[in-house]
Amino acid sequence: MTSPTITTNSNLAFVRADFETLTEGLDYAARGSTGCNFFSSRGAFEQAVGYAQIREKAIDLAQAFDRAGFERGSRMAIVAETTPDFMYFFFACQYAGMLPVALPLSIHLSGHEEYVRNLANLIGKAGANYAVGSPELIEYVREAAPQLEMIGTPANYFALPTTGGNLRPFQKNELSYIQFSSGSTSSPRGVVISQRAITSNTRGILRNGLAATEADRAASWLPLYHDMGLVGFCLAPMMGQISIDYMATQSFARRPMVWLQIISEHGATVSFSPNFGYDLCARRGLSEKARSLDLSNWRVAGIGGEMIYPNTLNEFAKIFGQVGFSKNAFMPCYGQAETTLGTTFGPVDSGFTVEYVDREQLANSRKIVRAKVNGHTPGDDYRPFIKCGGPIPGHKIDIRDDLGSPLPEDQVGRIVVSGPSLMDGYFRDPEGTASVMEADGWMDTGDLGYMSDGQLVITGRQKDLIILNGRNIWPQDIEMAVEKIDRIRSSDVACFSVSLAGGGERMVLVVHCRVSASIERDELRKTIMAKVKKASGADCEILLVSPGTLPFTSSGKLSRAAVKSLYLNDELVDLAQPQTSFNSQPNEEPLAAMAG
Repeated sequence: MTSPTITTNSNLAFVRADFETLTEGLDYAARGSTGCNFFSSRGAFEQAVGYAQIREKAIDLAQAFDRAGFERGSRMAIVAETTPDFMYFFFACQYAGMLPVALPLSIHLSGHEEYVRNLANLIGKAGANYAVGSPELIEYVREAAPQLEMIGTPANYFALPTTGGNLRPFQKNELSYIQFSSGSTSSPRGVVISQRAITSNTRGILRNGLAATEADRAASWLPLYHDMGLVGFCLAPMMGQISIDYMATQSFARRPMVWLQIISEHGATVSFSPNFGYDLCARRGLSEKARSLDLSNWRVAGIGGEMIYPNTLNEFAKIFGQVGFSKNAFMPCYGQAETTLGTTFGPVDSGFTVEYVDREQLANSRKIVRAKVNGHTPGDDYRPFIKCGGPIPGHKIDIRDDLGSPLPEDQVGRIVVSGPSLMDGYFRDPEGTASVMEADGWMDTGDLGYMSDGQLVITGRQKDLIILNGRNIWPQDIEMAVEKIDRIRSSDVACFSVSLAGGGERMVLVVHCRVSASIERDELRKTIMAKVKKASGADCEILLVSPGTLPFTSSGKLSRAAVKSLYLNDELVDLAQPQTSFNSQPNEEPLAAMAG
């Protein structure tokens, strides 16, 4: 196509995911004229592929897979670049009864060897039989997994004969794909998603989360190997016959304002981002060029995937409200790969609600005691949290203590969920599956939170929580406090704890250091220590490291687990000797380094 796909089908009734399989959804969407559009790093339109074309190409590939002898139930690893080829191969697997496995790009990895190790790890965990990647990346795949039955570019696979090949589509009681978890607190795991899970979740997203209409149009820069990108902005739009405008994730990292440009120029109504995406745009500000934006059509600005900070959203709304953005468009939500994607959504057209919670009560008893706001923002004695809405129909959320007993509202505990969107388990990992799936059918999300007037509030990850002298310390609190120091940027800080041989825990802070003089480094260390002491009442070990040292997950989140692994393996180089000496040694085995 020489122009972007239309927004609304004039000859096809709008159906919000009322299908039992992904192939049923694509068969229906292909009867209309909507589809996917791809834009350059500067926002120029490059290519459009309608759902009809995606279906045609996917069916050709599926027939070629069968003709070539690819077994039903085998796995195909797809390096998930934001191109039409990803759609062709993902849906080809659906028609061929093969499990697609989306692999990350190397945007957050430090080099060739690390990326190859990461690919080898994920391909091995998925038990992949075949792999496909662009000409630019295929050699990485060949190096990572030479044992596969076939490794090739899209052109190599399209060259396979199709004559005589049959379609073997997944049925409603079968699986759909393998999605790797982000690996922010542990090594990435292969999440097995069924047709039941993906269809129920996309139905809940479109009907109840977004209240989608036939006039909606989506825009996204989110990576297609992450659940928010794959489910929220590839599979869900297709299941609702919604056109979507894409820019590559790498392009967003370099030019975040192009995201807003695409939304403005093509009238997108729905687009999501983690907190850092809104922060990047807000930091760019409203340049002369940005003043020509029109964001008045943007009715759902989803926010999730990491902790949500009200200051970021307020600043974004303040700046871009000048070009039509409505603060009411913000929609906080909660979910994870293990629940396919979305579990809770804030109310449509209601913006976000902040609760200010007494830090002392939270640290000592996990009890929620709210500040009386009275028109002003409470001070540092209170921590802000954002409500993330209630569960989509057919799903339930419970807050439980460490023994599994339900907790009342306003008490922090483990978040457990149930419903048809839950994963079938971790691929070939029964122990991992058993560690999160409970006997009563509920799943432990690994997150901590509380309920407030029927809405879920997230306080942090269970594995991230630091307990010192009986006090609960959330690493995000420490990181946020330190990031306010001059010359320290967002995502420059990682906070975690290590167990000590003599008992107890030690808090460790790893900080990107952007000053070179030894006196400046000493002053920075003292300032950091004072901030930590004020925020937590505790001492910590501080390592000042070179910028670029901290590893991130494939979805763009800081991986505290990977930073901790580097620390335990003595792979972090402190740029100056710490002033505080710690005699007790860690009593933990180092984890394998990861960046998934």
